[in-house]
Amino acid sequence: MDGFVYNGACARLAAPPPEAAGRVPAWRLRVPDETVTFTDGIVGRYVQNLARDIGDFVLLRADGLWAYQLAVVADDAEQGITHIVRGQDLLVSTPRQIWLQRCLGFPTPHYAHLPLLTNAEGQKWSKQTLAPALDLQRKEALLRQVMGYLKLPPAPVVDKPQELLGWAVRHWQLQAVPTQPIVAESATDKAT
Repeated sequence: MDGFVYNGACARLAAPPPEAAGRVPAWRLRVPDETVTFTDGIVGRYVQNLARDIGDFVLLRADGLWAYQLAVVADDAEQGITHIVRGQDLLVSTPRQIWLQRCLGFPTPHYAHLPLLTNAEGQKWSKQTLAPALDLQRKEALLRQVMGYLKLPPAPVVDKPQELLGWAVRHWQLQAVPTQPIVAESATDKAT
């Protein structure tokens, strides 16, 4: 899960509200002991008990900004989003979003969570793990590499990267995408 399950400690405080000490509180949404189940387009069946696995979660942060969970649900509903394809690092957030969608009467989009590209230690390749910048002068080679990660068949030789991308869209098969992280020595190496 997220690694931390909020135990509701602040909800049971009898002390003066944080505003009295000059602190603005975050607003959490109390969640029921309810299981949210959905079928992800790549991972398959995913189950999470909100109270046990996550706990009450923040809707309005102490800095006054709306938290990610509510913001993304509102944005997706406002934009009429029907399909969401994103990284598996966001899989654990999806049950909270589905529960909020149900609470707000919003439709639930179809979800598909792509495997992450990781190093040998299982860390996601990103700026935080010091992944090198991608060489955008090699667009076609990078596209072919990503297509390989996503298990697309070998593509024909093309004149422009846009043609390769169009070919990839036409040959995309969600069922072929790996369900586990893709391990590579660097973000630009061949995966194992």
